[in-house]
Amino acid sequence: MARVHSFEPIVGRDPRILILGSMPGVMSLQAVEYYANPRNVFWKIIGELFELDTECSYRLRVRKISELPLVLWDTLRACHRSGSLDSSILGQQIEANDIAGLLQQYSSLRAIAFNGAASEKYFNQLVKQNLPANRELALLKMPSTSPANAGMKFEQKLHAWRQLLNYL
Repeated sequence: MARVHSFEPIVGRDPRILILGSMPGVMSLQAVEYYANPRNVFWKIIGELFELDTECSYRLRVRKISELPLVLWDTLRACHRSGSLDSSILGQQIEANDIAGLLQQYSSLRAIAFNGAASEKYFNQLVKQNLPANRELALLKMPSTSPANAGMKFEQKLHAWRQLLNYL
């Protein structure tokens, strides 16, 4: 079972929303790109929400995100996992990213959106207790954009993700 590590966050301008995945999948880790699997609809959803053309190079997508009030990151910094599925993450030796530190650095953040159930699960397990008690944040469980979440149509996912616009 391989030990995998997440990427550094992509921090946008005056960020209001932190979007947390769980851990990048195999394709993303190999490409060193967030949401590199072409069947993952994350970039398509972001394009729809913010009226962006995301059919471009990853470098250009990162530049576009850095102009939006968003932060992209993952709940986990490191874990043992075979393959890409969140269900393959071993419960031992998981480490969270310093989300509390990020929140302290960016007081403009108003909401955390979890891209799927695993991100929220590990956040609740490893991070939530370290957050300042006086910090009000909306915690939003979003439907996973992963192709593994095939039971939900794109339009349904997009509709759910639209609630992010309330926190801008």
